[in-house]
Parts: sequence; C-alpha cells; structure tokens
Amino acid sequence: MTPKKVNFKEKFNKFSEHWTPKVIAEMNDYEFKLVKIKNDFVWHHHESTDETFVVLEGCMSIEFETETVELAEGEMLVVPKGTKHRPFAENEAKIMIIEPKETLNTGNTKGKLTAPNNEWV
Repeated sequence: MTPKKVNFKEKFNKFSEHWTPKVIAEMNDYEFKLVKIKNDFVWHHHESTDETFVVLEGCMSIEFETETVELAEGEMLVVPKGTKHRPFAENEAKIMIIEPKETLNTGNTKGKLTAPNNEWV
C-alpha cells in the first residue's frame, strides 16, 4: 500500500457542520479525526480510553470538574480515560482528535450531538 498525504485544509473544506468528527486516517487501532467545533458540547467521559485534542486553527477550551484549560492554535491536550470533560469554543475552531476506532464522540452520554462513527472525508 502506498502512503498518501492528507491536506487538512482540503479535508476541512469538505464539510461545514460542527461536532461531527470525520476520519481522515488510521494508524493501528487509532483514528485521526477532523472536527469543526463551535459553542458548547456535552459533559462526558470515555471509560476505557484517553482522548487527544489538537488545535489546528482557532482556540478552544476544555472544562473539567475543577478547572478549565484553554488551548490555542498549535497546542494539544490528552484527556485521561474516565475524566469527565466538556469541550467548547466561543468561535469556530478546527481541531483534530486522536482516539481508538469506534470511540463515540459523546463517550458515555448519548444524545443529539452523538455523531456516527467511521464517517470518512
């Protein structure tokens, strides 16, 4: 199999909706997902996996029970498994999430913001 490069800008131009992760690559049992985010998300946790947030454009925050961490363009944060958190962005931000395949974006909380898995762009 020939490796193929991925252009983030081209991939982001293929969708407009917020909070719907799109898979762009796989590595072993992990997926790299691009997401446009804006406004509030839901409180949730991932029982059996860590979750990595990488800010590619804009800025975002992740609220925890005892603090809020702000992430600027070019920064990342790993949320440990089982940690209750709520991401949000006042203005649109473009981020990459790295997590195992089949991980629900809303973790243990299912609702209107739960996105389908394995949606490629």
